[in-house]
Amino acid sequence: MEPYYYSRMDKLRQSAYHAMLTGLEAVRPAFAVPGLEVEELGQILFQLRLDYPEIFYVTGFSCRTRPGAASVEFLPQYLFDKGKILDHRRALTARAAKLARPVQDKSEWEKERYVHDFICQNVRYDKLKKPYSHEILGPLGQGVGVCEGIAKSVKLLCGALGVWCIVAISENAPDKGIRYRHAWNIVRLGGQYYHLDATFDNSLGGDGVVRYDYFNLDDRKIFRDHEPLITPAPPCTQGDRFFYREEKLSFTKTEEVGRRALQAIRKKRPLVFHWRGGYLTRQVLEELADTLEGAAREKGLHAQIRVNWPQAVLQVSFVPEQPRQALTAQQANEGEDLPPPEGPGEEKSEKF
Repeated sequence: MEPYYYSRMDKLRQSAYHAMLTGLEAVRPAFAVPGLEVEELGQILFQLRLDYPEIFYVTGFSCRTRPGAASVEFLPQYLFDKGKILDHRRALTARAAKLARPVQDKSEWEKERYVHDFICQNVRYDKLKKPYSHEILGPLGQGVGVCEGIAKSVKLLCGALGVWCIVAISENAPDKGIRYRHAWNIVRLGGQYYHLDATFDNSLGGDGVVRYDYFNLDDRKIFRDHEPLITPAPPCTQGDRFFYREEKLSFTKTEEVGRRALQAIRKKRPLVFHWRGGYLTRQVLEELADTLEGAAREKGLHAQIRVNWPQAVLQVSFVPEQPRQALTAQQANEGEDLPPPEGPGEEKSEKF
């Protein structure tokens, strides 16, 4: 199967892509590529490295040109010397194969969850944003990464398991306080495409809880809190494989929430669920909070609630002491917990 971004290029750009791939895999110091503009070559290299996350060791390039020549000399800049690159590449290939081995006979959905859970349980977000954290070397080699390195690691592991997966990139939005581009994945299950953002889920979990708020979203839901893509991507039109719906943790009635809260208390576990009983307005959230607190008090406990407003997901812990703040709004990615938004009905999510 052709790499996704390669398949979107015309013949000339595919020729440049192939020349780069051959030269970079061999870790050559210089090689010829078709004589495109430097900006165009940079874009091709960028998309090649989304298709091939195992080429983690290229930090940039320069070109030498000759007047009238049909090609230019491409000079890659490498993160390490050739020997160290080959050592790292062998080690990462072996690690990916070892990680994939236990679930080779599972379904596509189970494989996807396995990869997602590996990231959430074993990778820490690197707030210092070291260079290797943008590549698979960070998450798979050092246990740290930023969204780009995490998305590339998800793609590599999905590829090792035979699950179709690409890396998707969105633009930054300085006017909204979003300073950096964001990367996540699109997977294909049973011929349908879904968004998977392991970085956002990783930022929401903790204390033994794995979150699945961004596990198999459609376009409408993902772009509630993600910026538009700068890379081509297949449309994701289905929401049928969303984790909380698959696991019967997507509720439409407050009574159902109360019953599941009591079950969670008996099992001494937190409750994480998705609300699809209409818009998640402040009034609806207050009703859910009252229901959860009522269930907790039956057992001599209190409800401590975190809410992901855009995706209408609540995480509830049942604690012995009345918490100082019973309800906090969570911000995915690198964000801190924020106080709930002010004003009734100001924060809405579209009906599911």
